[in-house]
Amino acid sequence: MAHTILAQTTASVTELKRNPMGTVAAGDGAAVAILNRNEPAFYCLPPGVYEALLDRIEDLELNAIADERAGQTVHPVSLDQL
Repeated sequence: MAHTILAQTTASVTELKRNPMGTVAAGDGAAVAILNRNEPAFYCLPPGVYEALLDRIEDLELNAIADERAGQTVHPVSLDQL
């Protein structure tokens, strides 16, 4: 069965066990595909990439909420009423 590998850099589980930080560094700031028997098992992400991914997902969720609420009646409220 063919698998799509969504990273420029790959490493085996054995390489990851042998040198975890070196494996992450090999990705040069991008994702590293970890392979088990030449099939992608998981992706290893540096913290900055993971945080950016979570921020992007949150933005997409908030945009979906805003789109859902578009066209609803707006009721003006003053700060004193809150």
